[in-house]
Amino acid sequence: MKRPDFENIKSGTEFNRWYWLKEEMVVICKKSHLPSNGRKFELRDRIMFALDNNGKIKPKPNKVKTKSKFNWAKSELTLKTKITDNVSFGPNFRRFMKSQIVNSFSCNSDFMVWVKANEGKTLENAIQKYYQLEKRKENPEFKREIADNNMFNQYTRDFMEDNPKQSLKNVRKYWLLKKQLPTKNGFVKYEKSDLELK
Repeated sequence: MKRPDFENIKSGTEFNRWYWLKEEMVVICKKSHLPSNGRKFELRDRIMFALDNNGKIKPKPNKVKTKSKFNWAKSELTLKTKITDNVSFGPNFRRFMKSQIVNSFSCNSDFMVWVKANEGKTLENAIQKYYQLEKRKENPEFKREIADNNMFNQYTRDFMEDNPKQSLKNVRKYWLLKKQLPTKNGFVKYEKSDLELK
């Protein structure tokens, strides 16, 4: 079954059955007079809402106001700087972390989640936690969690674990075939039967 043209899709449920590139959804939003900014899943939700509500724009959720006025972009950071509810992982934060961490610093999702959840602790605490998180790599069985929106990365990992003798070229081949098929929720996931796709 081939993915229908967007013009022939009449409901959010039908739209959600198919894989769409972010670039495609940006074009759809512009043609449908919807805001075209935002992350991939925000665009998907916006389009689905419009399809189910006569083209209306999905209301924006109320932003959670932060209490802290600390300027993470311009303030001088030290080991004693406390993590605030408005912590930002921009260039100033990354520069400081790189100056303190011996090995190359990577602002990965696990670390950012920890920082966001530990308001009141210091950047010294954050550095200690970073080293703890990095130590997990010493375990050969350790796997970093892949974010939901990185479907291709998850597909690649699952495919190669199940077919270690296959090449990355074949991963891409089956990914391209699989993403043309309908799904339950727009998520493309590896299955053994993918190797039978042609």
